[in-house]
Amino acid sequence: MAMLTVVTENVPPRLRGRLAVWLLEVRAGVYVGDVSRKIREMIWYQITELAEQGNVVMVWATNTESGFDFQTHGENRRVPVDYDGLRLVSFLPPKQVDS
Repeated sequence: MAMLTVVTENVPPRLRGRLAVWLLEVRAGVYVGDVSRKIREMIWYQITELAEQGNVVMVWATNTESGFDFQTHGENRRVPVDYDGLRLVSFLPPKQVDS
């Protein structure tokens, strides 16, 4: 079992309801719990199937240099990058709006 955190933005209510079955919603769109790898993978499958146009990040405790790992789904300016085995986040430039 490992600590798991899921943060959602602009996801449909049915995904929020699914997440609330397995995790505790401590703030709007922020879910936490202590789950097995199998349950974490099942939750991720639900996220990828139900997120629609929203975006999600899932973070869990693991035995790595940083003590955690994460994955993302959907469009976001924050992009995971691997830097010599260390997972970091890079920011994409903001989209330019034509006038």
